[in-house]
Amino acid sequence: MNTLKITFFLTCLTLLMVAMGNAIGGQGGMVIALLLAGGMNFFSYWYSDKIVLKMYKAREVSETESPAFYRMVKGLAERAGMPMPKVYIIPSDSPNAFATGRNPANAAVAATEGIMRILTAEELEGVMAHELSHVRNRDTLISTIAATFAGAIAMLGNMLQWAAIFGGGSSDDEEGGGSMLGGLAMAFIAPMAAMLIQMAVSRSREFLADASGAKICGNPLALASALNKLQLASQQVPMNEATPATSHMFIVNPLKGASLAKLFSTHPPMEERIARLQAMAGGRA
Repeated sequence: MNTLKITFFLTCLTLLMVAMGNAIGGQGGMVIALLLAGGMNFFSYWYSDKIVLKMYKAREVSETESPAFYRMVKGLAERAGMPMPKVYIIPSDSPNAFATGRNPANAAVAATEGIMRILTAEELEGVMAHELSHVRNRDTLISTIAATFAGAIAMLGNMLQWAAIFGGGSSDDEEGGGSMLGGLAMAFIAPMAAMLIQMAVSRSREFLADASGAKICGNPLALASALNKLQLASQQVPMNEATPATSHMFIVNPLKGASLAKLFSTHPPMEERIARLQAMAGGRA
């Protein structure tokens, strides 16, 4: 069911791009947008993980360099029946973590220096189990492609605004172009729709990763405790280098925003995530 839902969301993003291509350049714009969508899928599949890790200056570590952390990830991967991912440490005081990679055989997990300072071993294990769940469920590929599309649609929206204002784009009905008013409407609506789709993709996968991560580590309350600590600490020490396009990849939102921004957050409400984990622990008691 989740796979069908994600396929639907990504199809919607592709259709949005094609619609914007049509608004900008008629049938020719549609073809270009479709080719662009295919190119982004290919690029995201093969190279997005490397780009994100480099963006945050993540450093790969071995068992010799970080024995406790490396062995923790190795033990969790074995428990989950997964290949051992590459392990990275991000030089940031902001407490957070993320996973990336196109599939379990080509995956990486990354944690900041800050998260390893404030969490207990049990809490950190819960966080890394959450991230490994993203890898096992192939959420890392899905979320990266969704982010790539959302960014491209926002860029096309800016182009369409200028094209509509200065009379650009195709105005011939036979070519499928819209009026200036229609173009402006598409320029604002399409990026908003893309953001909402990206939110839906990310939020639904966070709940699933919490649940499956708790099962892998065997301690739902430890993960709940970690989320509570991270929610407070990440707001006090936000990750200044984080970008909106990649914020959904982290276990908690690394951006410090106002209440309106939280309404459009790619992460579900922390209170609900913690409550679900506590309910899991109670159901096992």
